[in-house]
Amino acid sequence: MPLDPQHQAEIDAQRASPRPTLRAVSEGMEARLYTAHPVLDHGFVRVIDYMGDDAAIVQAARVSYGAGTRHVSNDEGLIRYLMRHWHSTPFEMCEVKFHVKLPVFVARQWIRHRTANVNEYSARYSILDREFYIPAPEHLAAQSTVNNQGRGEVLQGDEAARVLDILKSDAARAYDNYEGMLSQDNQQGLARELARMNLPANIYTQWYWKTDLHNLFHFLRLRADAHAQYEIRAYAELMLDITADWVPLATAAFRDYRLGGATISAKGLEALRRMLKGEEVTQESSGMSKREWGELMGVLG
Repeated sequence: MPLDPQHQAEIDAQRASPRPTLRAVSEGMEARLYTAHPVLDHGFVRVIDYMGDDAAIVQAARVSYGAGTRHVSNDEGLIRYLMRHWHSTPFEMCEVKFHVKLPVFVARQWIRHRTANVNEYSARYSILDREFYIPAPEHLAAQSTVNNQGRGEVLQGDEAARVLDILKSDAARAYDNYEGMLSQDNQQGLARELARMNLPANIYTQWYWKTDLHNLFHFLRLRADAHAQYEIRAYAELMLDITADWVPLATAAFRDYRLGGATISAKGLEALRRMLKGEEVTQESSGMSKREWGELMGVLG
């Protein structure tokens, strides 16, 4: 169960007490508010609060307050222009705050995105729950032989069973020792801030993560990419769906120009121009390294 009874009661109370507002609202995001969307085996993402919508991006770009003669098609065209030309400030006018429950090793990868405000559950003051991320069999893969950061073939049969047993038994043993150090025969026990250091990186933590839309898109461009680690990608893909409900015009432009687009170097662009003129271009004649050339060929299919 991703939410404990206390959180669920809080959500029920918030959803049962809507308040009138004069601020701009996004109907799609209103439908998402407070709802916990499950991720992985024990995790979730839920929207706590947000500010702005597609119109806020347009308003900031135009520095105007009235709708005037604007039309949705005009707003869409402007948002696509801003995205296409890498304007960032108008997208910074929108903000969102998420409540995320995630494994510690995912959190340590996630926190590398430093352009956000974060407040994490503290194991110095509270006791962590006995909840660990155990990969589903289809995500239990060997080390890639061609990518030091990636996965290779999925483990099968006895080897998969052996690894799963290790993951489960080590997590259980570590938590048993954690509990034992905190309280032994009604004695005072070890301080929580010290006992936590024995816990494995697949235990779950929680945080509130607040960021603006520009930096959220940067996070999603890297973490919702097909090459991102599966566990953080699962969160990013869900957050991308939520963002599409919040700012549909901006998210459509993001999918087109960032997530589905590609950056080509000056040498790559020159090679492409030569190809379009009918010239035969090779890696050697392009002036590009083998890796750069391979990446360009991958973009061109």
